[in-house]
Amino acid sequence: MTARSALQRAFRAALDAAGAEGAVRRFCQLDGERLELGSGESLTLSEFERIWLVGAGKATPPMARAMVDLLGTRVVGGVVTTKDRHGVALPLDLWEARHPVPDVRGMAAAAETLRLARSAAPSDLLICLLSGGASALWAAPDQGLSLGDLQRVTDGLLRAAAPIDELNAVRKHLSRIAGGRLARASGAGRMLTLAVSDVLGDKPDVIGSGPTVPDPTTFADALSVLECHDLEVPPSVVRHLQAGLSGGRSETPGPEDPLWERTSYVVVASLSDALSAAADALTASGFESRILSTGLTGEARAAGATIARQALAVKGDGPKHPIALLWGGETTVTVRGEGRGGRNQEMALAAALELEGSAGVLIGCFATDGTDGPTDAAGGYADGGSVVRARAGGVDPHWALDQNDSYAFLTAAGDLVCTGPTGTNVNDVAIALCF
Repeated sequence: MTARSALQRAFRAALDAAGAEGAVRRFCQLDGERLELGSGESLTLSEFERIWLVGAGKATPPMARAMVDLLGTRVVGGVVTTKDRHGVALPLDLWEARHPVPDVRGMAAAAETLRLARSAAPSDLLICLLSGGASALWAAPDQGLSLGDLQRVTDGLLRAAAPIDELNAVRKHLSRIAGGRLARASGAGRMLTLAVSDVLGDKPDVIGSGPTVPDPTTFADALSVLECHDLEVPPSVVRHLQAGLSGGRSETPGPEDPLWERTSYVVVASLSDALSAAADALTASGFESRILSTGLTGEARAAGATIARQALAVKGDGPKHPIALLWGGETTVTVRGEGRGGRNQEMALAAALELEGSAGVLIGCFATDGTDGPTDAAGGYADGGSVVRARAGGVDPHWALDQNDSYAFLTAAGDLVCTGPTGTNVNDVAIALCF
């Protein structure tokens, strides 16, 4: 087996272990009229007059398919929103919208979701399915704000490489659906949320901007984020947040709100599932597997260089057998140029510069949702020959890094990884093979 084949096998194992549809099927079991959950909780379905499904995220359609298969005609309807090209056939209303910067389709989908939630009766059960991407896909600008306001703020924070918890703290305070507001809007007597986590630490209030859980952040936090990144935002956004700070707008529901007595929330798949499966696959391929981190963060180019240097150090120690190093997390990219790419592709490019001329090290950086940044790639490979191959293809690696054009570099080097939508979204996985 080649090193690339071993990496491909490991990534496939990671996707299988963290697959959203399989996770829901394993976590939820039907025993007569009782829905048994992997968390130990159970719901007696005969107690509810109707069951509704709503959800948003890149991995939510397969989650919805699993729930519909399990519950059958008990589900009377629902609304699912996902990223373009991530939909599957469902007996529910399916919306596709733009991600990560929202569009008018996401706004319409959010409005329809809120309408359904408000129409639910106290005798109903509302099941909410969440996965990464929900924050952008459910675009519900609060009163006095526009879709354009959300677009400008989102784009600005993404370009500034704001961490996801900061980005979502702002989103929650500009939205009618995020930060617990979907739960507040719901008329259902019971709400159950199943989530596939794309957030380090699996924080419910950050996953999809926490539409069905208490929000620990405040208007003051949102203003602080904008000030920290020195963003120029529309005056309407500033007025909205300042009004919230002065008590002129309602704060998102916090932990003390009694509405949480009728809600439950569980994470059914996360990064740790993917990393463990990838490590097991590499062990089966003859490598000694070492998971070094589940909290990889920071600038993608810095992370890629660090990963490469760590791999070279292990290789330099002259190990007696092949070793696989694994990391998981979510880095960021500060956009400086006009090129194309994503955080995993930029990690691979930075790693390739460190590995130039070396032998016996192969690195793969992968987005588990199959879409890295605004491209059709999932990530990329890097080895000692990547830089030479890219230059032969007419792309200078330093220019590509300066322009954030990792897509062009990896294409020229023959190192681009394209999988298409994977049906899950549990952050990113980076693997270094030393052989």
